[in-house]
Amino acid sequence: MHNRRLILFSLIFLGILCLTAGYADDWKEKKSEHFIVYFEQDDAFAQSALDGAEKNYRNIANDLGYARYSEFWTWDKRVKIYIYPDHDAFLRATGQPSWSEGMADYTNKQIISYVWGKGFIESLLPHEIAHLVFRDFVGFKGEIPLWLDEGVAQWEEEAKRKEIKNLIQRYFQQDNLLLVSDIMKLNISNLKDKTGVLIRATKTKDGKDGVLFLSSNNLIEIYYMESVSLIGYLIEKFGSAAFSGFCRELRDGKSVEDALKISYPLYIHNIQEFEDGWREYLKAGN
Repeated sequence: MHNRRLILFSLIFLGILCLTAGYADDWKEKKSEHFIVYFEQDDAFAQSALDGAEKNYRNIANDLGYARYSEFWTWDKRVKIYIYPDHDAFLRATGQPSWSEGMADYTNKQIISYVWGKGFIESLLPHEIAHLVFRDFVGFKGEIPLWLDEGVAQWEEEAKRKEIKNLIQRYFQQDNLLLVSDIMKLNISNLKDKTGVLIRATKTKDGKDGVLFLSSNNLIEIYYMESVSLIGYLIEKFGSAAFSGFCRELRDGKSVEDALKISYPLYIHNIQEFEDGWREYLKAGN
């Protein structure tokens, strides 16, 4: 899928913390309430990035129930966005692989990219800002599975929600969804064999047991699209306040299952009920 490149670069943000040494002292800067954009040229692009970042921040904070905590991103705690003049300059400075369009550094609250097309504002910024907001919520002490982190970030790429919903509906109708219990423990970054056939259990839309035979690419795509859909189910069905409570429980060290039970006590008591409710959400056409 065309957004996989954006998904992949967000997986490798850790371990690249030596970037600051490469930043030019004479870079220009633009400031807003929650962001500082550093750039070398293209004033117009820098301003659009700053405006887009603020808009995305407000939307994401509202979606995740984070708005009342916005003071944590002000003044000296503002997120820094570094924009290199072109892709080659970005790659030289960061050491990222050639397919990378940008990266986020959670620890130092930085987003690093370069001047490129409209996807920067519509996809990269909301994706990476969502990673940072979510991690501000849940911290690093608990065990946050990859599906949850990536699901939140992709959900906030609002321009792609309709496409993602259409795709997950196709998987649902074709009985090509992974079990939620499988999603919970599956870490696709550990996939080594890219050529073999992978066998996974599934449930049909009628509730019958089934088996999927998938290539690694199929598995990765379903995993990510299902992750977004699960986040969409929680936010659209139960609202931002409940999702905010769910994040706080994760921050305090609860497992995903326990955080779900505490945050959605009338609806979710275990992972199977989480899956059942989500499948009803899909059956209703969401």
